[in-house]
Amino acid sequence: MALSSLSSNAELWRPNRQRSKLIQLVVKCIFGLFALISIATTIGIVLTLIFETIGFFQEVSLWQFLTDSKWTPLFKSAKFGIFVLISATVMTSGIAIMVALPLGLLAAICLSLYATPKVRGILKPMMEILAGVPTIVYGYFAVLFVTPLLQQFIPGLQGFNALSGGIVLGIMITPLVASLSEDAIYAVPASLRDGAYALGATKGETIISVILPAALSGIVASLILAISRAIGETMIVTLAAGQNPTLGLNPLVPVMTMTAFIVQASSGDTPAGSLAYQTLFAVGMTLFILTLVLNLFSFWFVRRFREKYD
Repeated sequence: MALSSLSSNAELWRPNRQRSKLIQLVVKCIFGLFALISIATTIGIVLTLIFETIGFFQEVSLWQFLTDSKWTPLFKSAKFGIFVLISATVMTSGIAIMVALPLGLLAAICLSLYATPKVRGILKPMMEILAGVPTIVYGYFAVLFVTPLLQQFIPGLQGFNALSGGIVLGIMITPLVASLSEDAIYAVPASLRDGAYALGATKGETIISVILPAALSGIVASLILAISRAIGETMIVTLAAGQNPTLGLNPLVPVMTMTAFIVQASSGDTPAGSLAYQTLFAVGMTLFILTLVLNLFSFWFVRRFREKYD
């Protein structure tokens, strides 16, 4: 009797197990298809950039692209000095990081180590609202508020300038730095803090000497991700920094970043297949390479300096 009931239960269990395996296989196939779509999209973007960039360099030498001191690809006397755009992009991104690093890191320390759960529940959503503000709003904020405010303290500051664009760009990426840095600080084991307190260290000494070094890899990764976000930002630098391709690192004058040029050239009547059209892809490829190098450095740094705790 018992043996017959066991055999019948086994027969009932076998179809359910086969059905479960079939469902798991279908789910794996669906998620694998989604992964392949994302990979195929990335490959398509890269190939598009590569093919159009090759066409560009068939007409413009790489030496001219890297050494020319002017950028006027849409003029009759065309010049293709990409470092004019790179210098402006690096300058605005550098100003943004100088703003976002102290603000974001201090906000992360405050939220994770000083604020009570109630205060943290209020402050963190308010900070994250900044990440949801459209960048066009930030651009008008820079032009209509930040620039007139700075002109009261900095004589000679022009209406369009890299300084106000970089400052507002830093405000925009501050939530990114704060959120990721806070996650890195939270990942530090409480035993390290308790050990520092047991040795007589103050809270400030514990943060500087124990917590921040332990969370260094995560903090640096957040900064590099924020830099990548700043380099690829479009509307803020287009509205606030201007569209004047100037080589140099003077933040008080109008400049043109790589993304600002893409906006300028794309909004006009640029014929497909022309040299001006291919210039867009050459600039896009340069932007892609810069962000790729930053991301690769971020991966290397995190793996190299990540602290592992048992």
